[in-house]
Amino acid sequence: MNHERYDVLIRAGTVIDGTGADRVRADVGVRDGHIAAVGDLHGARADVELDAAGRIVAPGFIDTHTHDDRYLSIAPGMPAKLSQGVTTVVTGNCGISLAPWRSGWRSDVPAPVNLLGNEVADFPYETFGAYLDNLERDPPAVNAACLVGHTSLRAAAMDDLNRPATASEVAHMQDLLREAMQSGAIGLSTGTAYPAAMPATLDELIAVASVLREYGGVYASHIRDEGDRIFAALDEAFAVGAAGDAPVLISHHKLIGPRNHGRSVETLAHISQIGQRQEVALDCYPYVAGSTILRKDRLAVSSRIIVTKSVPYPQYAGRDLDDIAQDMGMSPEDAVDVLQPAGAIYFIMDEADVERILAYPGTMIGSDGMPHDPAPHPRLWGTFPRVLGHYCRDIGLFTLEQAVHKMTGKPASYFRLPRRGHIAAGHAADLVVFDADTIADKATWASPTRQAEGIDYVLVNGNVAWRGGEGTGARSGKVIRGEC
Repeated sequence: MNHERYDVLIRAGTVIDGTGADRVRADVGVRDGHIAAVGDLHGARADVELDAAGRIVAPGFIDTHTHDDRYLSIAPGMPAKLSQGVTTVVTGNCGISLAPWRSGWRSDVPAPVNLLGNEVADFPYETFGAYLDNLERDPPAVNAACLVGHTSLRAAAMDDLNRPATASEVAHMQDLLREAMQSGAIGLSTGTAYPAAMPATLDELIAVASVLREYGGVYASHIRDEGDRIFAALDEAFAVGAAGDAPVLISHHKLIGPRNHGRSVETLAHISQIGQRQEVALDCYPYVAGSTILRKDRLAVSSRIIVTKSVPYPQYAGRDLDDIAQDMGMSPEDAVDVLQPAGAIYFIMDEADVERILAYPGTMIGSDGMPHDPAPHPRLWGTFPRVLGHYCRDIGLFTLEQAVHKMTGKPASYFRLPRRGHIAAGHAADLVVFDADTIADKATWASPTRQAEGIDYVLVNGNVAWRGGEGTGARSGKVIRGEC
């Protein structure tokens, strides 16, 4: 009989440990923020005891693709993430990060950096280290592992983003990236699909990414084209990753527009082939619609567009672009100009591609949610329960063990997050207790911020952060710094 005492004891649960191994019946004892024991802990006692009978106990989910850079500070309780069982967010994706920012050089925030904030005052950190230090001083409820964005480096090093960088500007970006990596960034992201980074040449990307060779960080790419020219865009990302000797992450892998639907068969085969010579992974969100800034080039390939925000016309958030244009008495193309700065949801994908990419063994789960949109894509609140409920339980796309692995052990390994993503003695006590029979996303296109069902408890670094359908107020998240 175990007579140990723990800070938290989760009793009688079914443990899925994050490795992909079969589930087992076990108790989990937590002490000093770490998992102290897993097994039959009958006779043990704890300050906090949680009944997990009939429930799954899993590692806390790792959201591999977020834009939570500023959300961590302005909404530190992080209900959109805790309510899904997420205990760690990866920020700085798609080439945009909250830092570095060169103060005083411009009075506006260029797109797509404005996905993180509309005002210059929203970007107070001139160095990446200052941003991470602030997160540590005023911690959120979840952990943060932070990429630095290439577009943000461009904005800090260049006066004009509508051209390739000069040699001196590239050198400046390299210095800024070194500072970020030395401060604890976990890698570099790019977003060459966006106007502020489109002018960047392959030489510029390779030169900046080469800095990663000094530190061992990852390279995440919102590739230059997810439509007709997707293979050239994939190969560009692989070349940039190779230049930095870095694992490559293809962000939110998708095929845009009806004429590209079904091509995931080809792209996944190509990715598998490349994976034989360099480390490659994907992330994916479980929806047929994407969301980003409002842009005209998406009109022709989208079957429907919902406006998520408009700074000059906030009353239109949540309405279809076609209806807004009709109200304004103009074409949708002209309405796009009038609504700026603005965001939108685009229905651009095919369900068969989404399922094929989700099921691919190299795919991890990332929400890509936009927390600053007044009418956000429902993926912000629904991604992880949707995978576990709809795709795993309801249609059987993969086993529950495989689904949990995609959300925990695989991303922890890929991003080099030490002692995260597994339920094992000595690992950080990031844990989620959920009901596999009832877990479900409730956020919809019409009601995008409805909270998911089926999450009983969430622990972050050993503290109960979510119980009874609400946050406890615990803010025990940590900055998970890269180790250079």
